[in-house]
Amino acid sequence: MMKKVIALFVLFGMALSISSCDLDDGQNFNFTTLRVVEAQMPAFFELNETYDIEVTYQRPNGCTFFEGFDVTKTGDTDRDVVVIGTEILDGNTACTQAIEEVTAILKFNVIFNAEYHFRFYAGNDGEGNATYIEYTVPVN
Repeated sequence: MMKKVIALFVLFGMALSISSCDLDDGQNFNFTTLRVVEAQMPAFFELNETYDIEVTYQRPNGCTFFEGFDVTKTGDTDRDVVVIGTEILDGNTACTQAIEEVTAILKFNVIFNAEYHFRFYAGNDGEGNATYIEYTVPVN
């Protein structure tokens, strides 16, 4: 009897999980890179401290929202930073087309006792090459 009850619960669980899957292929958003305008870097870092770095980026329209930062370690103390946004592709949503400057906080932990080099993605030039705003911050 107990085996039948357990089997019934397992079958019910499987049926519920299958019926709750949404296999809609329609994607209503797109990840996009956002242009950095500037970053407020400290004059120096202290080893083993965490810093809140204010990063100002351009939001290209009212349907694009901040998702986070993509920070790539290109060397021990070299970082490439890209602001990632989500653009809503829903055709029913009216979006303003005004470009807006927005600030977000990048938390950064200093773990090396050498100067850090940051490159913030600032968009592409006329030839399609990535451009960067660069900062060097010494560690005391």
